[in-house]
Amino acid sequence: MMRRMNWLRLPAVALWLFAVPAFAADTLRIAVQRTGTVAWELAVAKARGFDKAADLDIQIEQLASTEAGKISLRGGAVDMIVSDWLWVARERALGDDLLFTPYSTALGAVMAPKTSTIASFADLKGKSIGVAGGPLDKSWLMLRALARRSGVDLAKDARPAFGAPPLIAAKLMQGETDAALEFWNFCADLEAHGFKRVIDMGDVEKALGAKGPVALTGYVFSATFARAHGPALKRFFAMLQKAHDALASDPAAWAPVRARLHGTDEATFAAYRRRYLEGAPKRPVAEEAADARALFKAIADIGGADLTGGAKDLDPAAFYDPGR
Repeated sequence: MMRRMNWLRLPAVALWLFAVPAFAADTLRIAVQRTGTVAWELAVAKARGFDKAADLDIQIEQLASTEAGKISLRGGAVDMIVSDWLWVARERALGDDLLFTPYSTALGAVMAPKTSTIASFADLKGKSIGVAGGPLDKSWLMLRALARRSGVDLAKDARPAFGAPPLIAAKLMQGETDAALEFWNFCADLEAHGFKRVIDMGDVEKALGAKGPVALTGYVFSATFARAHGPALKRFFAMLQKAHDALASDPAAWAPVRARLHGTDEATFAAYRRRYLEGAPKRPVAEEAADARALFKAIADIGGADLTGGAKDLDPAAFYDPGR
């Protein structure tokens, strides 16, 4: 009788065993800006099932600013954010164990109306210039560093005003500033509305010693997290590459992105697409790190300890290579 009862139970036991997954997907909690292009890639990855194929559960927290992301990372609310290697260098100098993986080389520019006579640093003397971000914004510091070599101190010789990128773009379009140093996506929008690039930040990078396009922004996470989740991170970055490749080769892949940019006209959308694809890092991480060190040295004295946290150099160990 006992033997028969055990046999009767076997189907139920078998069903229970098959109902339990062999393993759970790895969870990655990522904070992104609502208007940022990181959200584009993640949206495409989810729409095409690349996350599930990589056995990843991507949990996205959409934030209004980069500062909010930094707070979330410090507080342990998320595992990863997108920021720049300047902030990573500062935090490492202050004792944190952050790492940086290049994400985009897309850079902004000093924008001006098509009729503007501004063409050089000297032309910015006495002019009002809106600066997207704050006084320690990386592009502003690089611009100041290169202008100094021409004998121009933009902080004193020009009239800078700092603000959020949308506000700075609006002030330029309304004629309230002579020029604006903007993020790349706002530059694309301004170009589509008849404004021109008068000083391209890619040219500024090269003049300051970079040998190629430098990814100033990237994914940031702790070394502790990387040690504990190395395989998951490798699959995550491979997933992102698949999403980027889809965006580069298949116009239909842009559907989730286009939905996010509702109200954007076709000319602006085309400019976004072109600049985004141009900004994909194409060099080994070691080369990125070498150029980042050159740029760090060029701007460290201008930014001071508030920028660097006291670091005298950018540690190459801060750069995480997901392919290694």
